[in-house]
Amino acid sequence: MPIKDIRMHLGIEEGELTGGALRVTSPIDGAVIGNVEQTTVPDLDAILGRSIEAFRGWRQVPAPQRGELIRLFGDELRAHKEPLGKLVSIESGKILAEGLGEVQEMIDICDFAVGLSRQLYGLTIASERPGHRMMETWHPLGPTGVITAFNFPVAVWAWNFAIALVCGNPVVWKPSEKTPISAIACKKLFARACRRFAAAPNDLLAVVIGGKDVAERLVDDRRVPLISATGSTAMGRVVGPRVAQRFGRTILELGGNNAMIVAPSADLSLALPAIVFSAVATAGQRCTSLRRLIVHENIAADLIRRLKAAYQTLKIGDPLDPDNLVGPLIDQSAFQSMQNALDQARGQGASIFGGQRAVQDTFPEAYYVKPALVEMAEQTDLVRRETFSPVLYVLTYRELDRAIEIHNDVPQGLSSSIFTSDMREAETFVSDMGSDCGIANVNIGTSGAEIGGAFGGEKETGGGREAGSDSWKAYMRRATNTINYSSEMPLAQGVEFDFAKAALP
Repeated sequence: MPIKDIRMHLGIEEGELTGGALRVTSPIDGAVIGNVEQTTVPDLDAILGRSIEAFRGWRQVPAPQRGELIRLFGDELRAHKEPLGKLVSIESGKILAEGLGEVQEMIDICDFAVGLSRQLYGLTIASERPGHRMMETWHPLGPTGVITAFNFPVAVWAWNFAIALVCGNPVVWKPSEKTPISAIACKKLFARACRRFAAAPNDLLAVVIGGKDVAERLVDDRRVPLISATGSTAMGRVVGPRVAQRFGRTILELGGNNAMIVAPSADLSLALPAIVFSAVATAGQRCTSLRRLIVHENIAADLIRRLKAAYQTLKIGDPLDPDNLVGPLIDQSAFQSMQNALDQARGQGASIFGGQRAVQDTFPEAYYVKPALVEMAEQTDLVRRETFSPVLYVLTYRELDRAIEIHNDVPQGLSSSIFTSDMREAETFVSDMGSDCGIANVNIGTSGAEIGGAFGGEKETGGGREAGSDSWKAYMRRATNTINYSSEMPLAQGVEFDFAKAALP
């Protein structure tokens, strides 16, 4: 399906992709796929004003009705899964199966949010005073700013959008400058859903496209009580303090330096495909990509041999071709970052398999690479840094305690995994003595978290949580209510206050 047909299926007008100052290219071949208009700072100010107006109306719509709008949006996604999935692949470079999977993730979070719209519940709390009832209530927070990265151009936004909307909050979305067309498409599909829902005010979703100036303005605006930002740790170091300075809230989803421990009892027939997918999916450009493999010394040689054999069979090329399993890096800068890391590893005595540029003759303007296995003698500062590419560092261990120590000895704390058939090892890994990550898996890989659980990590990963479980609470404000239905005025904590002496009229 050519980009023109995809555009037409998704309702994007030709003029929306021509004449703008932002040049959008596909990492597949370097071809220009659009020239998009950018949002100016004055435009953003007006957009935020309209978002506030939308909030005032939307918060009064009962939550189950808000869920109905998300249900309709989910229907639009189902009907347009193929063209949107292809657009995601064209714009981000991930293979088509992953592009379609990303849209499925959007559908899944819509389903979750519809059910959630009837479960935004608080607690009833026992009061120490007779004739009193305590409870907590949850209320819409206000416009939510969502900043997303290129590697998941639609799914991460959807995690935020679906939950924020059923919680009563409009969303102002700033997508990556590298993948703005997917955001435009999502806005078009949501507009279709709104036309089928009479209670939807205008401006429940705004897409603002631009660079650093627009992002900073969104982050600094007091009318946006919550900023959910996905990106690098460096980005989070800027966004977090700026929002905190104005006493706003943040959900930060930042870097990941994810590791897998492979124990002697591991079923390698399970571990091998998990390692390969976790390390090479999206060309290693997932926040949950496997970056460190910590293997018991007794099985290391065998596992590395099998991995090298598997890596040699990986087909690299056009991600729209279903035979290919590895697409391109997003751009030249990502390629150079990968090569710099490999050069440093060589300087530290590493043994490197793969890592070279691939299919350059076919796609001279794109940056395909062979995934790299890098055998390291120890975990150096290089290994502790996240390189956003298909570089998998391989380390060995003898005792589980040492493996966990290596695992946790990085600044990031997103996802983690252990492969073992030993119940004690598995339970230790997910206990407070094991992985220090927000996600800790047993006998599955580091990527592919389901939306039913809360997604996010610890340490320099930012501490935010999105998607399932009770992540919805971040998008609402909590009120503790005490109701006195008696004819007395007792005080808490046994405090005695003689109201008669106050001479109250």
